[in-house]
Amino acid sequence: MGWLIILILALLTLAALWYFVRDRAAVQFLGAALLLALAGYAWQGHPGMEGRPKPPPLRETVPDSDFAELRGNMMGQFDTAGQWLTIAEGYQRRGDTRSGAQIIQSALRQNPRDADLWVGLGNALVVHADGMMTPAAQLAFQRAARIAPDHPGPRFFYGLALAQGGNWDAAERIWRELLAQAPADAEYRATVEERLRMLDAARASGQIPGPPQPAQPVQPQPTPAPAAPTTR
Repeated sequence: MGWLIILILALLTLAALWYFVRDRAAVQFLGAALLLALAGYAWQGHPGMEGRPKPPPLRETVPDSDFAELRGNMMGQFDTAGQWLTIAEGYQRRGDTRSGAQIIQSALRQNPRDADLWVGLGNALVVHADGMMTPAAQLAFQRAARIAPDHPGPRFFYGLALAQGGNWDAAERIWRELLAQAPADAEYRATVEERLRMLDAARASGQIPGPPQPAQPVQPQPTPAPAAPTTR
C-alpha cells in the first residue's frame, strides 16, 4: 500500500512538471532528481512497517526541597512572594532549576525589598548548584537578613542550606543562636528544635561527624634551672 501511494504521487508530480514546466531539459533534470529520491527511499525506507507514535521524553522529576516544605511555617505562603515561590518550585520539580531561579529574579526586579524573595533566591541557587552553597546564594541570604534582621526565616534557611552542603557545625551555631533569641511563645521554635534534634541524631548514629573538640591549651614547660658553675 505504501509503494502504491508513492508511485501515484510520483506520477502526479511528473505530470505536473510536464504540464507546467515548458523547458524539456528542466523537466528531465527534475525527473532525474525525483527518481533518485525514489531510489533512496527504496533503499532506506520501510513502507511496510507498522507506524508507532514515539512517546514524549520523560523529564526527571525532583522532590520538593526542605525549603518548599517549611517556608509556609516560617514565612507564610498567601502573599505575593509566596505565589512567586510556588511558581519557581514548580519548575524545580520538573528539573528546570535554572528557570526556577530566574522566576524569583524576575520577581525581585519588581520587589527588591522583599526578604522572602531573597531567601527564596538563595535556596533556588543552592538547589541549582546541587545542594552546595555558592557565593551568589550566600549574598542572597545576607541581603534577606539585612532587609529583615528580626525575621527568623533568613537565618533559619541559611543554616538549612549550609547543612545541606555539609557545613553542619555552622548550621548548628546559627540555629542555636536563633533559638536562644526566639521568644518563648514563638511558633517557629518547634521547627528549629526539630532540626537540632535531627542533627544530634545524625551525629549519634555516625551519619555525620561530631562537633569539633576544643583545642587543649598548651601547658607551659618549666624553664630548666641554669647549671651550677664547676670549680677546679
